[in-house]
Amino acid sequence: MESHIYNLFILALPVACIAWTVTKEEIFREAREFCVGKSKDCNKLIKRKFFYVFTCEYCFSHYVTLIILLITKYTLLYDDWRGYIVAGFSIVWMANVYMSLYNIIRIDLKKEKIRVAKEESELKNES
Repeated sequence: MESHIYNLFILALPVACIAWTVTKEEIFREAREFCVGKSKDCNKLIKRKFFYVFTCEYCFSHYVTLIILLITKYTLLYDDWRGYIVAGFSIVWMANVYMSLYNIIRIDLKKEKIRVAKEESELKNES
């Protein structure tokens, strides 16, 4: 059981990484902007929801988790279909904790850069 919990924390890392990269990072900006437009403009609900998935890290993490579960056959607590359900939601939850922490760290780093730039500017103005 201990290794199952350990695997939960490990499997959530690639889920978080993939979900964050696709939904937030610059490399996928154009594709994401296309999906944002389609998620607002499509005439069919199913199409709008399909494109929305690629713009929301929480939503997208469910689909990444599904693929990870298919590849790894990881279960949690139970060895049958119930184990896949528990594992799936556990991985999604843990991945979203990781993404929230990452976002907090990024915000703190940005604040620090802004503070340093402001102090440097003030020092230049004093000189």
